[in-house]
Amino acid sequence: MPLALAQANAIISAILTRARELNLRPMSVVVVEPGAIVKAFQKEDGSSMMRFEMAMGKAYASLALGRSSSLVLTRTEERPIFMEFLFNASERKIFAEGGGRLIRAADGEVIGAVGVTGDTQQMDEELAAHGIHAAGLRIDEDITHLGGAVRLQN
Repeated sequence: MPLALAQANAIISAILTRARELNLRPMSVVVVEPGAIVKAFQKEDGSSMMRFEMAMGKAYASLALGRSSSLVLTRTEERPIFMEFLFNASERKIFAEGGGRLIRAADGEVIGAVGVTGDTQQMDEELAAHGIHAAGLRIDEDITHLGGAVRLQN
């Protein structure tokens, strides 16, 4: 099941709406297909420079390592030499900070990733999950019962 543009836009819309409800700092959100191909991106007014690159790096990290970008950060702290190799191998496209989540279909298939940046890592990560759910899609925690390779910890 490919990720539809309407789904990508629904993810972004839900994230930005929730961020305004919580009065968070200006947000930027990217939704990518497998292979880190950009499907949609929005940057709120007042967002600082380089927010696309940060959001993209978080989404890329999730796809590259098959886990949320907060777990990529944990992996970086646990295995710095290994991760330095991956950073270099990816041409520094991986951004190991919370806010990137895999987007999964109901059957568990990875159909993309979202990268959120603008507030704290924890809030960015929570907003990513919120947006995915609002679009009727799944995150890793939703599909553990399927028995597939889901990484909820390192």
